[in-house]
Amino acid sequence: PSGGSKENSLPVDFGLINGDNVEQLKKINQACFPVTYNANFYDEIAKKPDENLCKFAYWNGFAVGAICTRLEPIPDNPGRNRLYIMTLGVLAAYRNHGIGSKLVSSTLDYIIESETEGKASTVDEVMLHVQSSNTDAINFYVEKFGFEKGELVENYYKRIDPPHCYVLRKKLR
Repeated sequence: PSGGSKENSLPVDFGLINGDNVEQLKKINQACFPVTYNANFYDEIAKKPDENLCKFAYWNGFAVGAICTRLEPIPDNPGRNRLYIMTLGVLAAYRNHGIGSKLVSSTLDYIIESETEGKASTVDEVMLHVQSSNTDAINFYVEKFGFEKGELVENYYKRIDPPHCYVLRKKLR
């Protein structure tokens, strides 16, 4: 799925998030999300740069969006992992041009293409939390990428209203 309609799709390049440019990620996240991520969140991303898991989308040389994911163990399934989408944000002026879809697709492609080697080959599912009122995000993942809307987690968020979220999952293997 390429997302956005063909006419208004913007060409983007992907780039590594590291210690030199992590401030750009902070700016994008501040513009996109109602929650504030702490310094530890950014330090972890900057310390372990991996363009397959965390990347910027650049349009005309400007960072206009980013995705940050991590591999984590699946509880009750030793040796198997999931890809957890921590953040996906595209600056408002650049939304509906396929950029978020390209970020998600490129990350999913990396996991799917790594079926036989490395840690990515142990990934069975993709998961994220979405604020219960964020129907645009829920529809984006469900309609474009085939995620399933799972359980409601009450009081997941501390300082935003509503504080509840849905778990979205996509089985890969």
